[in-house]
Amino acid sequence: MVIRDKRRIDPDTLQLRPGAEERPAKPSDQQGAGSPASALLGGGAEPSPGQVPAGADGESLRAALAERTQDLQRVKAEYDNFRRRVQRERLAIHASAVAEVLRSLLPILDTIDRARAHEDTAAAFDTVARSLEEQLAALGVQQFGTEGEPFDPTLHEAVTSTESDRVDRPTCTQILRTGYRLGEVLLRPAQVAVEQPPAPDRQSAGSSVSDRTDSA
Repeated sequence: MVIRDKRRIDPDTLQLRPGAEERPAKPSDQQGAGSPASALLGGGAEPSPGQVPAGADGESLRAALAERTQDLQRVKAEYDNFRRRVQRERLAIHASAVAEVLRSLLPILDTIDRARAHEDTAAAFDTVARSLEEQLAALGVQQFGTEGEPFDPTLHEAVTSTESDRVDRPTCTQILRTGYRLGEVLLRPAQVAVEQPPAPDRQSAGSSVSDRTDSA
């Protein structure tokens, strides 16, 4: 019986024997480290294109990475196109709205030109004012603010406030500047002078003085 020593390391010198070659890795070792297919399916970190191993699994993984890259580039391009299209539409709508408002005011300019050649300037500019009011009303603009209406802080801006026994609640007694609104949108509040009833303690003091005056 012949016994051959196939050890790669010499037990006496602890050196690699001449002609000894590295042993190839076992298939079990490769499976334990994780195959490229398992990495593609989420079993580990996804390698970069430069780290893709050779072979059939490497080719499939490289193709999957290229497909995902193309999908990402396509989605980004679609989003950029959508954002540019929305911006163009927003600018177009704004320009159209401004043009429509200015177009409706052109008749007022015509009225002003005729008023300049008119001898009676008061009557001419009264015509301009009526034309402007008509055009604004056609656009949905409404005026508000009349003397005697209750004071509403959401619609009126009180410039002055005085106490008076002539009113039983805060009341607009003078309109200093007309207010405007477009539907439910407040364009400008009306500036008003407000009268409000005296405070209760002042009312009681006034009644006491009047009673003493009557008794005297």
